[in-house]
Amino acid sequence: MSELVTREQRGAVALLTLNRPEALNALGADLVARLTDRLADAGADPAVRAVVITGSDKAFCAGADITEVPEMIGAMPTAVLPFDRLFAILSSLPKPTIAAVRGLALGGGCELVLACDIAVAGRSARFGVPEVKLGVIPGAGGTQRLVHAVGKAKAMRMLLTGSPVDAAWANAAGLVADVVDDSEVLNLALDIAAQIALNAPLAVALAADSARTAHEAPLHQSLNHERRNFLLALGTTDAQEGIAAFTERRTPHFIGK
Repeated sequence: MSELVTREQRGAVALLTLNRPEALNALGADLVARLTDRLADAGADPAVRAVVITGSDKAFCAGADITEVPEMIGAMPTAVLPFDRLFAILSSLPKPTIAAVRGLALGGGCELVLACDIAVAGRSARFGVPEVKLGVIPGAGGTQRLVHAVGKAKAMRMLLTGSPVDAAWANAAGLVADVVDDSEVLNLALDIAAQIALNAPLAVALAADSARTAHEAPLHQSLNHERRNFLLALGTTDAQEGIAAFTERRTPHFIGK
């Protein structure tokens, strides 16, 4: 059987590719487990400073594997645990994550995009949460992260109709950061990741951590969390190096300490 999630190292960037194109990269149990392992490995690897997740030309990920849903229903709630682990790791990974989307990103695939820190899309990309058409609702953060990403009105439009939106709509709504030709999606995602990788790793991690809390806590708590992370960053060796390099007009050399 072919590798369900491949990993390539591009400098300091880990490229994870969902590799089940015959099923439009549907989130079967085996793919979920493999992606979880790949993310955990990348998160623990000091050589990795950013992670890009992508799929195939026709589909980033078409959502949960419908053929496995009947088994999941009979095994609830334990069947949900692998999905919970995947999204828990993805949303708290100490390395920034970038989704490079071409084709379909539906259901759990759209939730994967929402759980990443940044998303870039090709013009072929289609985003949707069609669960209500099947008599269920998103169960991996879709109802929550979508509201945070695009606001209540636009999120309700997507959630309650179940209809997909195109890349231009998603970009205007704030679901994705950039839209480019399909042939440029992966290059752009890797370029953004490479730019991130040039910066101080701890500062990047602390900045991402602070931004993530903006949607999880009241403003006063988030501001306190930001101040905590600011002071942590200020006390690092990389902060000293960054300031020294700026003063000396040279390129900083960050070591992640």
